[in-house]
Amino acid sequence: MSRTYFISDLHLSPDLPRVTAGFLALLEHIRGATALYVLGDLFEAWVGDDHRDDYNNRVIEAFRALADSGTKLYFVHGNRDFLLGTGFAGATGGTLLPDSAVVELDGQRVLLMHGDQLCTRDEKFMAFRAQSRDPAWQQMMLANPLEQRLMIAGMWRMQSKANNSNKPENIMDVTPEEVTRVLQESDAATLLHGHTHRPQVHELDVAGRPARRMVLGDWREDSGEAVIGVADDDGLRLETWRF
Repeated sequence: MSRTYFISDLHLSPDLPRVTAGFLALLEHIRGATALYVLGDLFEAWVGDDHRDDYNNRVIEAFRALADSGTKLYFVHGNRDFLLGTGFAGATGGTLLPDSAVVELDGQRVLLMHGDQLCTRDEKFMAFRAQSRDPAWQQMMLANPLEQRLMIAGMWRMQSKANNSNKPENIMDVTPEEVTRVLQESDAATLLHGHTHRPQVHELDVAGRPARRMVLGDWREDSGEAVIGVADDDGLRLETWRF
């Protein structure tokens, strides 16, 4: 049976040993599956493909073993790992996808993205997002020594936590009108994304036709679980992966 998996918002870091173990267990569990799509924020921070310490190499090797088992592997950038490049993808045996990608599952068009681009009411974040996706800005950032990039990433994380603690909840969620726009533009009836850490299936009406927005969950160090996407002969659904 064909089976495809979707995950996001792992925020992998040596500081999260339970999440790391759960991630490695999932990759072992799904070996030989049709495909795995990683929809952004795989790492808590990724400062460049040259950051190949023992932890990152362990992650890369686990992905490579999955790819070698015959599972196709795809990555979408998140707001924490936008510097993930072709060097990383090549080392894992995977492929980098654009920020928005449409796939066909059982004859249905499904729009995949990280989801941060849907949060248009958060103007400060959207300004940073535009800057961080600019190729010239990325080149400038990657030209810095690795240690400096690691320090900058640490500052960004602290600023992000401070800023988010003062933002209204609705600003950090998706903008409904933007969801409608991207579904219409892509001619898809299903949108699958992460980013908001609010796993749920939202039934929608888009231009008079039924649609849905499916939200993947973040990986929880405390509870040892994550909401992932699974597509097989029974369709596309959300499931809880416990680790």
